[in-house]
Amino acid sequence: MDQVWAEATALFTDLGFSRANYGFTRFLHKTNVGDPDDAIYLTTGNSDYARFYFHNGFYARTPVYRWAVSNTGACTWKWVKEAYEAGNLSEEEAEAVRQNAALGIRAGISVSFPETSTRSKGALGLVADPGLTHDDVEDIWAAHRDGILAVAHMMHLRIIGLPQPATRRSLTERQRQALEWVADGKTTQDVAMLMEVSAAMVEKHLRLARDALSVETTTQAVAKASLLNLIFQRVEKPSLAAKM
Repeated sequence: MDQVWAEATALFTDLGFSRANYGFTRFLHKTNVGDPDDAIYLTTGNSDYARFYFHNGFYARTPVYRWAVSNTGACTWKWVKEAYEAGNLSEEEAEAVRQNAALGIRAGISVSFPETSTRSKGALGLVADPGLTHDDVEDIWAAHRDGILAVAHMMHLRIIGLPQPATRRSLTERQRQALEWVADGKTTQDVAMLMEVSAAMVEKHLRLARDALSVETTTQAVAKASLLNLIFQRVEKPSLAAKM
């Protein structure tokens, strides 16, 4: 995921957007992304900015977030400036615009990705570098729209197909195996025989998997692990040449 993000943001940086924010959730409910630990957040900003923007929930108070969860497509942020000046934003959104301006965040581009599930939503925000105006961004967008969208969509599709890297959601190899056998319809006794352990040990693996995924039932654990790409993933083994 780091490699995909680095390659995509390198192109965005070359075009004048060195700060980029990406978010994706499979647990959207209306405008709520659900448990933040179940979402993917990526930024080229520093750790202080990441805490402010993502962990403190600032992103959810911005007008571009409202646009992203309600729309599919892409737009520049010129409409935000016009809506702010016309007094058409909520007080919370207007305050978010002022806070962003204090951080040098004014112009930019939003991409809201199409999803196959009503509970999934992914979006990308590209922040224009200091000195670039809304008109500058409009010119960049007119000249490079197709390239930006192509890279953004390829990046998004690759990221959502990868196992989600979240420490609290990590599963051990045995926990993954147990969940995969349950997903195949095997009973606890079946799984115990297949894994060559006791039924009690299988129950322990499943209980720890439920705890890691913050769910109550094994059925929920299987569903959530599948959504987060934590089970049934191909493990790439190093080639002989790599070992040599």
